[in-house]
Amino acid sequence: MRVLNQRAVLGLLRRLGAATRPQIAKDAGLSKPTVGQALADLERHGLVRPIGRTTAGPGRSAVVYEPNPVAGHVLGVDIGRERIRVALADLGGSVVARVDERNRSRSAAAVVRTVTELASRTVADAGIALTDVVVKVIGSPGVIDQRSRVVRHAPQLPGWESLGVLDGLESSLGSAVVVENDANLAALGEHVYGVAQGARVFVCATVGTGVGMGIVVDGVLFRGAHGAAGEVGFLPYGESGSDVRRGQFEDAASAGSVVARARELGLTARSARGVFSQARAGNVAALEVVRLEAERLAFLVAAVTAVIDPELVVLGGGVGSNVDLLLEPLEAKLRTMTPLAPRIVAGSLGDGAVLSGAIAMGLEAARELVFEVTL
Repeated sequence: MRVLNQRAVLGLLRRLGAATRPQIAKDAGLSKPTVGQALADLERHGLVRPIGRTTAGPGRSAVVYEPNPVAGHVLGVDIGRERIRVALADLGGSVVARVDERNRSRSAAAVVRTVTELASRTVADAGIALTDVVVKVIGSPGVIDQRSRVVRHAPQLPGWESLGVLDGLESSLGSAVVVENDANLAALGEHVYGVAQGARVFVCATVGTGVGMGIVVDGVLFRGAHGAAGEVGFLPYGESGSDVRRGQFEDAASAGSVVARARELGLTARSARGVFSQARAGNVAALEVVRLEAERLAFLVAAVTAVIDPELVVLGGGVGSNVDLLLEPLEAKLRTMTPLAPRIVAGSLGDGAVLSGAIAMGLEAARELVFEVTL
C-alpha cells in the first residue's frame, strides 16, 4: 500500500507539474498524513524535490513539490541518410544537450560507431555518462523486426538490413535500448508536443529521402501485425497495372523524384529544397513540379483515408513540410478522387519530430523504470 501511495502521489505531481501536500491530498483522495509520508519517501530517494512555499492566501504557507527532473535522463537518436541527430532530456522533458551532424557513414558498422560517438559526446556535454542514461530510443528507417533481430526495408542506409545491426547498437550503447521506426516516432512527437495534440485518430506522413507514415489511434501507435503499418512507400502507383513494382510510390514521391522531374523540365536543382525555393520565387517550371508532387501526395491521402479514416493528416519531412505550396493543389486533386476529406496540416516540429518522439517514448518508459529501481 505504501508503494501504491508513492506511485499515486508521483503520478499526480507529474500531471500537475508542481503541487502542495494539501493539493495532492485533495486531488488524489488520500489523507494529508499519507501524502506527507509518500512525499518524504519520494524526496529521500531523489524522485521529488521542494521548490518553494506558497505565499498567497490565508493561513500557513505550504511547501510546493515537483518531480525531480534530474532523477534520470533519456537519450533520443534520429538516424537519417543525410543527418544523425542526438538529444538528451531530463525526466521533466527538457532537452539539456543536443548534437546534429551530417551522416558520412557508408556502412552499417560505421553508422553504429557514429551514433555511439555522438551519443557519448552528447551526454558528456551534460556532465553525465552514457551508463547514467535510463532509456535510449533510436529512430531508424525501415521495419524493426525484433523477432529476427534485423531491420527490414531500409535501403536508404547501406547495409542497415544486415544481421547484427540491432545487436551492435545495443552492445555499443548499453542496456535499455529501444529501436523504433522513424515515421512512428515523428507521429508520436507531433501527438505529444506538436500539431496533433488532442487528435484521436491521425496519420503523420514523412516525405523526404524516403516516404513513411506513422499511425496513431486513441493516443497509441498502431504498428500492425508485423510492425509494417504505415510503410506507404510500397503502395502501388502508376497508370499501368503491369507497371507495378516494389517501392513504386516512394520512387514517385520522394525527394529524389522531385529533383528528377525538375531536371526534366529544364531546372538546375541539386535538391528538393532548391526546387521549392524556386517555386516560392515564382518559377513556373518549379511550380509545375510542386503541382505534380501534390497530386502524388493526394493519391497517398486518398488511399490512407479510405482505410483509416483519420481526422487529421500531418505532413512532414524535407518535401512534405512545404505545405504552404503543396496544400492547394493537393486538396484540389483530392476532391476529384474521393469525397473523404481529412484536415491536412504541416507538422509543427520540423526536423526535430523524430527526436521529439524518441524523447516522449523514452520518458514514458524511464519514469516507470526510475520509480521501480529506486523504490
